[in-house]
Amino acid sequence: MCLFQYADDPEPEEQVPAGLLYVPVRPDGAEVAIRMFRTPLGERTAAGFTGPDRLAATLGAGQPWVRLSESALRGMAEPLGVALLTIDPVFSAPAVTPLPAPTAEVRGPAPDPSSPSSPAGV
Repeated sequence: MCLFQYADDPEPEEQVPAGLLYVPVRPDGAEVAIRMFRTPLGERTAAGFTGPDRLAATLGAGQPWVRLSESALRGMAEPLGVALLTIDPVFSAPAVTPLPAPTAEVRGPAPDPSSPSSPAGV
């Protein structure tokens, strides 16, 4: 078996232009703001997807997005201290579900049926 390496093949650590990306955003009044994420190790990252179907598969069909070039996304993330760009992330934590509101009713301990003062023992 013969493997060829071409001069234009990037090394794994080299950054390769990704072209136009679908970038998740969140509404911020009349404007939108790009969403930042965290890697599994906790490092902040910007995320871009190569297709709207990939974005929807990871973040849901209702996730708003804008089209940005990789360089524009990096330029927007850099002032925020985010140097990492993740293309087509596939793992995400489930959405946070709020806890149910506590009820106003307060209950004490259940009565002991063997207790002589228990209504069940009457």
